[in-house]
Amino acid sequence: MILSDKDIAAKLETKEIVISPMPNMAEALGTVSIDLRLGSQFMKYRTTDRPFIDVRDPKTFEGVTETVNKKDNEAFVIHPQEFVLGSTLEKIELPANLAGRLEGKSSLGRLGIVIHSTAGKIDPGFKGNLVLEITNIGNLPVMLYPGMRVCQVLFEQLSSPTTISYTERENSKYKNQDQTVASRANQETN
Repeated sequence: MILSDKDIAAKLETKEIVISPMPNMAEALGTVSIDLRLGSQFMKYRTTDRPFIDVRDPKTFEGVTETVNKKDNEAFVIHPQEFVLGSTLEKIELPANLAGRLEGKSSLGRLGIVIHSTAGKIDPGFKGNLVLEITNIGNLPVMLYPGMRVCQVLFEQLSSPTTISYTERENSKYKNQDQTVASRANQETN
């Protein structure tokens, strides 16, 4: 069951859902979601002469990204066909009986900006900033600004609380992430 605006507001009030810093609720709270804002840190993938990234070899991950920090009102330009990582300004905390779903904003989608490629699920018990997988599939560069609303989160009630929440699992690679975190695919156990 997806939570309504009334239920989201109630769970924020009781701190069952924690969002910090809290966005302006008059702007951010939708009918079934809450908007989150873009943080100021981006991770760009460099053009390199490496033939590949081997997801099992941590050495091939070294030096393929560069971190770019922007100030408030300083634009980050994402070019056509470019893929970058960003993160939400807000950190969120979910209880063991709620999951979240990250979705892009239609206004940005209509410019060709995809906010997440695959990481749309937010596990019960997650704590931290949400990392955004941002791609410009349009034909023109687009200027994005720290603090702008770029995504929305829907919350879903579980049929029962999860046995072990995301932050309690030993193999959770992105628990308590702060800012933008690169792929940790090389930490997969299979």
